[in-house]
Amino acid sequence: MDAPGEVRTTVFIPAHFEGYPGVVHGGVLASILDETGGRALMEDPNHFMVTAQLNVRYRKPAPTETQLIALGWAGQRRGRVAEAHSELRTLEGVVLAEADLVMVDIPDDGMAAADLEAMGWRVYLDEEEQ
Repeated sequence: MDAPGEVRTTVFIPAHFEGYPGVVHGGVLASILDETGGRALMEDPNHFMVTAQLNVRYRKPAPTETQLIALGWAGQRRGRVAEAHSELRTLEGVVLAEADLVMVDIPDDGMAAADLEAMGWRVYLDEEEQ
């Protein structure tokens, strides 16, 4: 994380996620953008939200088998609703796809019975934070 409300990671998308030869399937890109934007809103790792709206803009074909950068930024929050923006870029900074998200809090009682450990939920700290 670069700063509060920001997320940055590198991704490498294997060829078996192609939509066309050498190009990542748009649904895979949408999933990465959704997750990255949602993670930017997670000030508390046990505060969960769901996506109410995901608006993706595909700018350029995203190549498979290539290191890419996924970025997310938290936006405004109004009550249980929050906004975020995410982008997938080349290492040179070219935007391949971007998304605007509207996320909604899951009520506390909606997660009360969930066994997060059994679900495999875990927060992995950046190397600098360990």
